[in-house]
Amino acid sequence: MRRIPLAIIALLAFCTSASAWGDEGHKIVCEIAYRLALPNTRAAVRKLIRADTEFDTFSESCVFPDHPRIRTQDHFVNLPRDSRGLTSDDCPLAPSCVLKAILNDSKLVNSRHEKTVDRLIALKSLGHWVGDIHQPLHVSFEDDRGGNNIRVRGECSGNLHSAWDNCLVVQAVGSDVFDAASELIDEITPEMKLKWSSSEPRDWANESFAISESVKTGYCVMHSSSCDLPEGTVAVSEDYLAVNVPIVKQQLQKAGFRLSRLLDSVFADR
Repeated sequence: MRRIPLAIIALLAFCTSASAWGDEGHKIVCEIAYRLALPNTRAAVRKLIRADTEFDTFSESCVFPDHPRIRTQDHFVNLPRDSRGLTSDDCPLAPSCVLKAILNDSKLVNSRHEKTVDRLIALKSLGHWVGDIHQPLHVSFEDDRGGNNIRVRGECSGNLHSAWDNCLVVQAVGSDVFDAASELIDEITPEMKLKWSSSEPRDWANESFAISESVKTGYCVMHSSSCDLPEGTVAVSEDYLAVNVPIVKQQLQKAGFRLSRLLDSVFADR
């Protein structure tokens, strides 16, 4: 895919509010999931989406929790700065978080006793939450608001969170949702599918947290057991993009593939 000029990427990152992957990223994840899901799953998803008054397709519906933003705590999970990751499905620092949201909305979509409108809302939200948990800075620390308080300079503008939401996504796959989904699906190998199938939402969160804490992300600096705020701004250079763009691509692929399998499970007995 043709690379997007970095000046345009920087402008997009500066002008778009931080909302995990941005609209395009969320649509890409859900478009991948829909295409990879089983035929019966796609039929069940279409049946629910037909009842929606705002969105025509599943991929479009996955921006729902951001417009307007609802269930604020369910978009992320905060951990202590000396955390080594999640060891249970409980939210460490709050009564609710993205991990709980995935588990709860999966059950709601699957329920035969809930109203169609409630199952539809849960479906639109579930696609969003799976995207969120794969955006590394949504599994991070509360005091810097997941990188929203960390400024960046160089090839991306604004803050570190928005750089990962938008700037790196556009650099990785462009801004055409359908072309990006096609490219990413074509690059998923059978070995990747096998590896990614053997995981649960808590594992997804821990993978994202490991990326957040990685030196190459620039989000924090290890001091003993604590991953502390970096000093000053984070430089998003050509080298930074070269290292992290492949990570963004794979996180989008993982999110889409895992969401497809989750939906297959949710609709398996319907």
